[in-house]
Amino acid sequence: WLAIMGCTAVTAFGPMNVMPSGIARGMRVGRRSACSSRASRTMMLANKEVDCVVVGGGISGSTLAHNLNRGGVDVLLTEARDYLGGNVKSHKTEDGFIWEEGPNSFAAQPSIIRIAYELGIDDQFVFGDESLPPWVFHNGKLHPLPKGRGSPGGKGQLELLFGPNGVVKFGLAGQLLSWPGKIRAGIGAFVGHAAAPEGKDETIREWVTRILGEEVFLRCIDPFVSGVYAGNPETLSMKSALGKIARIEQYAYSIEWNKFGAILYGGLKRQVELQKERKADPPAPEWVKFTYGNPGSFREGLSTLPKAIEKSLADKVKLQWKLTKIESAPGGGYLATYDTPSGVQTIKTKAIVSTAPAHALRGVLDPVLPEASVLTDKIRDEIDRVGIYYPPVCAVTVAYPKDSFKDVELDNGFGNLQNLPGFGSLNPRTEGVRTLGTLWSSSLFPGRAPRDYNLLLNYIGGSRDPTIKDLTQEEVVAEVDKGCRQVLLKADAPPPKVIGFKLWPTAIPQYELGHASIIDELEAAEKQRPGLWVCGNYRTGVAFPDCVTFGYEHAKVVKQFLETAQSPTPDTPPPTPELANAGAE
Repeated sequence: WLAIMGCTAVTAFGPMNVMPSGIARGMRVGRRSACSSRASRTMMLANKEVDCVVVGGGISGSTLAHNLNRGGVDVLLTEARDYLGGNVKSHKTEDGFIWEEGPNSFAAQPSIIRIAYELGIDDQFVFGDESLPPWVFHNGKLHPLPKGRGSPGGKGQLELLFGPNGVVKFGLAGQLLSWPGKIRAGIGAFVGHAAAPEGKDETIREWVTRILGEEVFLRCIDPFVSGVYAGNPETLSMKSALGKIARIEQYAYSIEWNKFGAILYGGLKRQVELQKERKADPPAPEWVKFTYGNPGSFREGLSTLPKAIEKSLADKVKLQWKLTKIESAPGGGYLATYDTPSGVQTIKTKAIVSTAPAHALRGVLDPVLPEASVLTDKIRDEIDRVGIYYPPVCAVTVAYPKDSFKDVELDNGFGNLQNLPGFGSLNPRTEGVRTLGTLWSSSLFPGRAPRDYNLLLNYIGGSRDPTIKDLTQEEVVAEVDKGCRQVLLKADAPPPKVIGFKLWPTAIPQYELGHASIIDELEAAEKQRPGLWVCGNYRTGVAFPDCVTFGYEHAKVVKQFLETAQSPTPDTPPPTPELANAGAE
């Protein structure tokens, strides 16, 4: 599970009327004095004036605020909860367990290394062993997915293909796929596949089955999608949810001799380009050394990052501020009204960026951007959905003594299961295990559990199991324990030591069929409102690195607007820069 987002909710209340006073009925004034009067009233109504307001203090919002502040922008970060981080929240128990309520790790990218360096927390990084694989449970056994050893450049690609746990060995000796399934996948990888249906937004299932076959989908991709999105691959859009992977097909067809689009060659071509891009823009020499994509965290958990941002921003962070309304300010800019512990507060700002979840914005944007209702009200008959869907997910952290795990040797020389040599285990829906996936927290990073225990973070629920929210905590834990016994534990293992439990009623935005058209409509409306951006992980990616990269890239967009654009007015809106592409590849 690399991808529970870090975007926080902002509770949306009904619009609150702020009535101007001091206007004598029947008084006739010229246009210029009327404008001056409106501007004066705006200043009286506003409790504070800033260059930019960032709504939502999850990972997207807090990293954006950090980058704006570092760039000299007078920024205010507002958050409805009483902490920064959104779904990123770490805990440490008195008996030595460190556990997460949401995401457990990140895939290392320059944006994360950079911001940790800037905040002075890069000495707290911990990284996993890049060579350890994720495992898939099938037919009563754990099977490793292909993985390299973490070497850079071409050597790493060779390891991924020909190493002891590489693609070739997976195809020839692995037992996850049957021989018919391997042959079908091999044809799609090395020979070619059917062309994409013209003009069709394919689901993940349709795309994978067309290229690599049904068996690869059921045993490899389906559990992967469950782990990343807690989603349904029969409704998730391949282009929207896994766009970087979908584009590999275009790379494959761009090779002149690859007439049938064999996907492997497209992947290799993209990897060569990616290596060139990284060499052209290398990490700064003063940064901590890292391997792209390597799982990482901080010694005390992922909350280390938002806590450091809160400390750095100091009084520029406002907690327990619930946004109620955004409206145009007379004379230009925007007014953001909040319900706060000290009463109603109104902020005047030249620019405003929302990173709140789509469902939290219902009604809030109506005065300035009524078209944003597409996020919550767009009807998509093809999947029987209204707006962007956020399914419920439970994160359940449990611990068991190491000797209660099955005493079996795992494939490809990875050692005994009791040592949990890997990132975690995924469960295809065909295997009858209700838990979506289990992260092996204690073996992924040091210091997560006492030596005689293994710590497991389990995710359960999602689009295909929304009734998980109706169960009691005891019932959910029982389901998780049942899954652990099916996959990892001996029959006589003791009951779990429950370390943490968190139900996220609206966890991860689903990039389903029709998602692209929703975003297109939002972007078109945004262009008519310079200085207002409606962002979030439903737009720029759900993974932790996507959120951090967004914060870095979009700060450039906001700063450019503030430097070059005039304050927007209804009559003469200046051009608005496009939202930066924040995906971390």
